[in-house]
Amino acid sequence: MALSHKAKRRWSLVILLVALPIWIILASSIMTWFGRPPILVELLVYLVLGVAWALPFRHIFRGVGQAAPEEERD
Repeated sequence: MALSHKAKRRWSLVILLVALPIWIILASSIMTWFGRPPILVELLVYLVLGVAWALPFRHIFRGVGQAAPEEERD
C-alpha cells in the first residue's frame, strides 16, 4: 500500500517530532546502564544508533522535501 505525498509528510513529522526524541532518550539511557565505555566505543555506538533509527523509515522520508506530484495538487 503506497502512501500519498500528504500522508508521507504527516508521518515524517510524527516520526521526527515524537519517535526520534523517544529513540534518543532510549539510546542514552541504555548507554548509561552499561557504565561509561571508552570514548571511541561510545561514539561508535551512537553513530550506529543514529543511522539505525532512520533505516526502517527511509521509504517515508524519500521525496518528502520535494514538491507534490501534479496529480495531487487539486
